[in-house]
Amino acid sequence: MRRKARQASKPENRPRFWGRHAVAAALANPEREIVRVWATREAAGEFDFPASLPLTFADAADLGRLIPRDAPHQGIVAEVERLPDLLLDDVLHEAPERRPILVLDQVTDPHNVGAILRSAAAFDALALVTQDRHAAPESGALAKAASGALETVPWVRVVNLARALDDMAKAGFWRVGLAGEAETSLADALGPARVALVLGAEGEGMRPNTAQHCDALARLPISERIESLNVSNAAAIALYAVATHGG
Repeated sequence: MRRKARQASKPENRPRFWGRHAVAAALANPEREIVRVWATREAAGEFDFPASLPLTFADAADLGRLIPRDAPHQGIVAEVERLPDLLLDDVLHEAPERRPILVLDQVTDPHNVGAILRSAAAFDALALVTQDRHAAPESGALAKAASGALETVPWVRVVNLARALDDMAKAGFWRVGLAGEAETSLADALGPARVALVLGAEGEGMRPNTAQHCDALARLPISERIESLNVSNAAAIALYAVATHGG
């Protein structure tokens, strides 16, 4: 897929990834530019770093000062450039049957977005689509929660989510928004093979304008003993429902 050209960012704006899964996945991604790495000698021995990559040996306490407090760095921290942006048109035109798109409407918690990316990778989702604002950016916490999926699941950022949903409809995607108040179950709402699952923000759910650009609103069949699920749990269940629908 084509990516938009992106200029190098200022050092203070670059994400720092930590943990062996996140850093290993970043190193394995040819689209990801690694600026520098800090590691303990023990952790560094588990990686095959390019000779051109600046590597600084440090002890665990020094690594802890490079990232948020108590972050589980596992002996390695990498400063990276954010991935160049993908074009939605390219994703839609290359879309095979039965690979869903996940659309997040202002989901801002990086741990939730990371967990959603991990589920998207597990169920072979085509892409994640979010707004370029009011959404979680690439970060160490997100990469850690994604456990490598940040590097493998295409992530498209768009200016206007409603317009992006219209483009998905034109490309043949059936847009299903998850809403606890919906009367239709997700199993009944799933129709055509190409599905775009739309999930709203933590607590507030989908915005009305986003819901209006869905073909159907659906609820998950959860017990009345609990009001709702965490958005990352809901995404995993919805992806499983799509994967097994009609199977």
